[in-house]
Amino acid sequence: MNKLGIHALVWEAGWSEDECARAIAATAETGYDFIEAPALDPSLIDPVFTSRQLEKAGIGINFSLGLDFDSDISSGDPDKRRRGRRKLEDAVAVCRDCGGEYIGGILYSAFGKYDRPPTADGIAQSAETLNAVADIAARSGITLVLEVVNRYETNICNTAAQGVEMMKRVGAPNVKVHLDVYHMNIEESDIAAAIVETGEHIGYFHTGDSHRGYIGSGTIDLAGVFRALVRAKYKGPITFESFSSRVVGQPLEGILGIWRNLWEDGHDLAAHALMYTKAQLKAAEEAERQASQRSRLP
Repeated sequence: MNKLGIHALVWEAGWSEDECARAIAATAETGYDFIEAPALDPSLIDPVFTSRQLEKAGIGINFSLGLDFDSDISSGDPDKRRRGRRKLEDAVAVCRDCGGEYIGGILYSAFGKYDRPPTADGIAQSAETLNAVADIAARSGITLVLEVVNRYETNICNTAAQGVEMMKRVGAPNVKVHLDVYHMNIEESDIAAAIVETGEHIGYFHTGDSHRGYIGSGTIDLAGVFRALVRAKYKGPITFESFSSRVVGQPLEGILGIWRNLWEDGHDLAAHALMYTKAQLKAAEEAERQASQRSRLP
């Protein structure tokens, strides 16, 4: 059974002690299995305090981040690559100390709009760095999941097929692909087909909708998405991700272009997303079961 989580930015803009406590408590109260915490700066996360709050709430945690241009491991600048590797290793340490199992996001390049295509050397350097970080992560049972995002947030992994290729270039058993319906809606020709084709390589999944507001109120064929996940036999984590200017501050507000206030009540948004996700998964499972057990005339 898939564990269901929610991104912390539905609740809070940061991860101070007060924000951490409120976000974890709200996640547990709503009924999610885990919270996904942003680790753009791992040094801002207190693992001891976070672990206590998680234990108190009875839920798990995973992390996501994107490197910045000053720590871009696909850069030709060795100093930037060193800073990027250090940040990734710091994120692994925080994830380990909080009891997390997954680190997702844009781990292979900077999180932002590039003005030129990637180079073969840059991709090779990124894969080499990730392989080394993955070895460290494996010692703590942590999986790195490479998020496939749209062209305005990276120049390397924009499609599921590119994510699989990058994963294979890294060449570590604890590196998988992280798919996100918001980005797939921009870049894929056929979202459902891309999910099924990625299949066993999917390690993490983000749900949401085309406008990043209430799930099911946008234009994405989410019924088709959930049917594809079931068809692909995906049993890993599923995180609901939604952003509103009510919560998100800089730098994410600017990088993601979150200018509209798409919702006011994060609790209502989160409760609806959990109910919707469970219903869609159940419907998809029943559709798959019925397709494999079609009645036949005597």
